[in-house]
Amino acid sequence: MTANSNHSLDILIADDEPLARERLRRLVDALPGYRICGEAADGDSTLQQVAELEPDILLLDIRMPGMDGMEAAARLSQLEHPPALVFCTAYDHYAIQAFDVQATAYLLKPVRKEALAEALERVGRVNRVQRQQLAGNTNKQRNDQLAVRTHRGTELIDLADILYCEADQKYVTIHHLGGETVSDYTLKELEASYPDQLLRVHRNTLVGVRFVKALERTTEGQSRIILRDRPERLAVSRRHAADVRQWLQEHQPG
Repeated sequence: MTANSNHSLDILIADDEPLARERLRRLVDALPGYRICGEAADGDSTLQQVAELEPDILLLDIRMPGMDGMEAAARLSQLEHPPALVFCTAYDHYAIQAFDVQATAYLLKPVRKEALAEALERVGRVNRVQRQQLAGNTNKQRNDQLAVRTHRGTELIDLADILYCEADQKYVTIHHLGGETVSDYTLKELEASYPDQLLRVHRNTLVGVRFVKALERTTEGQSRIILRDRPERLAVSRRHAADVRQWLQEHQPG
């Protein structure tokens, strides 16, 4: 189920400020494919509303009276079928903690319509059942996420969803299942931090090992990576071709 299907995705808004809830409601109402199913003003009522309404998506503030949003999110992450979580907060320094509760996005107030639409679209691409299957298939790595600071706030990207990272001048574009995200990380930093998830194939490119299918040679004698279930072909430089072939021999079946 996505936001473009016949069924709208149900959204619960949790924020202790009535004006903040009203703003989010107006933003969501302006986006097709989503429906506000309820509101909550603190962590306890958030847990109660999630249990009663079973929303697809939770827009969650962090600083709330009593149980705060981070503690509520931690409890919700233990559920068998938790809602997709999008933090909407005025504070950017909680982003790292959001790793532990598998947040899909981390938006800074005042939340912009474009940023919210992009976050909700990313959620909508993976329905609740698919999220559970992914969590089961990658149980060891499902908590591994990359925090990327953007003009919208801090975006969390599952490392297992990264197709490839491409350097262009001073920025690196991270291509992932949810789209593209521009970061100020260098390829060297990403390669050093995640050697088990990202493989160097070119001076300008890292590829997500989960999506490496095969190595092909073009009629011009150049090597290219074939991605699993993707149309892209990634150039492999002569310098890195031997390492890529060795990696394939060690990790590919047969």
